[in-house]
Parts: sequence; structure tokens; C-alpha cells
Amino acid sequence: MDERDGPCRPVWAWLPTTPTRNFFPLDIPWLQPYPDSRFEISVRDDLRLALVAAMQLLPPRQRAVLILREVLEFSAAEVARQLDTTVAAVNSALQRARAALADVPGLDHITEPDDPEVRAVIHRYARAFEAADVTALVRLVTADAVMEMPPVPLWYRGSRDYGRFLHRVFQMRGTDWRMRYLTANGQPALAAYAAASDGGHRVHTLQVFTVTEGRIARNVVFADPSVLGMFGLPERIRSE
Repeated sequence: MDERDGPCRPVWAWLPTTPTRNFFPLDIPWLQPYPDSRFEISVRDDLRLALVAAMQLLPPRQRAVLILREVLEFSAAEVARQLDTTVAAVNSALQRARAALADVPGLDHITEPDDPEVRAVIHRYARAFEAADVTALVRLVTADAVMEMPPVPLWYRGSRDYGRFLHRVFQMRGTDWRMRYLTANGQPALAAYAAASDGGHRVHTLQVFTVTEGRIARNVVFADPSVLGMFGLPERIRSE
């Protein structure tokens, strides 16, 4: 959320495709996750799936405009101010987003966090992360999986670099972790807790996943305390 323009409502995080581990200017640098438990969407199941489709299929600008206009009900002028663009550009992006979703032949391939297959994948990922098993983690991601860490303009693409990064994380932060399941932005998520030097585990990051065809295609990692606080995550948990 962008505090420069006063209070803002939540929108979804997604960054554009670019070469592996490259630095780039963020298209919409202030997007953050939002806990599903605080965002009730009173729509039919088919519209709910359409919302998830928007998050998983649309490019970032169209996704942001669609959510801001049709879910959070900002006016075109308000959206234009928040995205530093024109009302005409906002209306055009909304039109393209609607057209793109209309062209989706079916929503059967769109996964939601409560889908049993999705939960099973995330459960296996959580167990592998707790074991600091990089080999098992890499097996659970797609060959072109992306890991991004907004607002840091650095990301990794491909299971090889994904695994290398995790290996470095475990080298730096140790191999004793605890994971807690939750959902954010209509997607499965995990809160990662690293071992604390004075005992127990301290919250480290929130990881929001996109799962496609039984594997993790994208992991958006957030470490900002203000983001973690939105989810009511305890700062520390006792070792089990």
C-alpha cells in the first residue's frame, strides 16, 4: 500500500517478467499481500474464481486496475492518481483486463488455496523447508519458477537459482525452521519462523505462492514488519 497518498486499500503483488536476477524499475512498487481473513468477497463461486484468475493470469498493471476498480471500488480518477497515470489509461487497462478474462476458455485450471492438491503441495513445501532440504524444495517448483522479494528489485528465475538462493538462506539463518499455513490474496501462503538465538523461533518472512499443475510456479517473499503485522502473526513462537 502506498502511504504517500493517504490510506489505501489492499491490492495484489505481482512483478513483470524479466531476465534472471536482474534489477529493474518496479511497475507498481507498493503492492503488498493482504490476509484473506480480513477481506470477505460476497460473490458467487464463479466470480471468486474469476478474481483468482485475474491474480494469476493478468499482467501487473491490468491486475492492479481490475482489483482497484471492480473489487475495491475506487473511481477511475482515484486509480489514476494512485498508479500515477491517466484516467484514459486506467479505463483502457480495465477494458483489456476484462477482455483477457473473457477469453479464458475455462477456469478449471485456476487453483485456489483450499484446493486439496494445492494444500498438499504447500504442506510438502513446508515440511521440506522445516528440514532445510533444498533438493526436496527444488523438486516442488517448476523448471522456470520465480522467486521475488518486493520491494527489493531482485528476483530469481529457474529452479536452479531458486535452489541456490535457498541454500544460501539456510547457510546464513540456520536449518531450524517452523512454518505456519495461511492464505493471502486468494493464494496459499506460509509464515516462516527462523530459530532465535535466545530460544524459540522468530518470524522471518511471509511467502505467497502460485501453484500450477501440482508445482510451485512463483513465490513472493515479504519481510517488511508492517506487512507481517497485517496478518496478526506472533513475533515469536515456542519450539515444539
